Amino acid sequence: MAALYLVRHGQASFGNQNYDQLSELGEQQARHLGRWWAARDMQVSRVVTGALKRHQQTAQACLSEMLQQDVDALDTSAWHCDAGFNEYNHHEVLARHVPAFDDPAAVKHFLMNTPNGKQAFQDIFAQAISRWMSGEHDAEYVESWNEFRQRCVIAMHKQLAIADDAKNIVVFTSGGTISALCQHVLGFPDPRFAELNWSLVNSAVTRFHLQPTAEGMLRPALAYLNNFSHLEILNNPKAITYV
Repeated sequence: MAALYLVRHGQASFGNQNYDQLSELGEQQARHLGRWWAARDMQVSRVVTGALKRHQQTAQACLSEMLQQDVDALDTSAWHCDAGFNEYNHHEVLARHVPAFDDPAAVKHFLMNTPNGKQAFQDIFAQAISRWMSGEHDAEYVESWNEFRQRCVIAMHKQLAIADDAKNIVVFTSGGTISALCQHVLGFPDPRFAELNWSLVNSAVTRFHLQPTAEGMLRPALAYLNNFSHLEILNNPKAITYV
């Protein structure tokens, strides 16, 4: 049976001016996934990335380890790049709710100087997500919640419509994108989107089985969600991150 694997990028540079860059740990998380897959003789039929740097860096680190090649020696010419798999603009969503957080340094200061800063920030971000998803302020955002969700679903179905008999399609993307696609497949209500998004581990894998329909299309069905066994086996809690 064909399968679609959605890989969340490795840890990015949260709190820095340029979030769209893997941290050293983020690169190691992706390499751990590559080694995990290599040990299980995982065969990749098609590689897809979003257009963000952290997506492509995760793919390169993972597959270079899996194929035991230097990153610079990877043949990426056949990879598919689709901005439809990009993350929503989390910076904009947050800043529309708390204008002071338009400056990443202010976010970093808040986290370091607020009691239970991580939980307090998560509560604020959940409120920002609710504001974005409400539909009452769509004109303030470059991309509304419904536009984001539709974009992700279109990107997935574009890949499913390619007639190349690919067995294992691997998409390197972001947590919001994965959460939106899970919502599309499972049909859970909007408020659950943020809950799922917060729970997705960097470099974790979500797998959909692709079931053929009577119309000759492929229908995704969830096989597993947020699998990070390649990190759990390290017995190092610091290897498991969510940004």
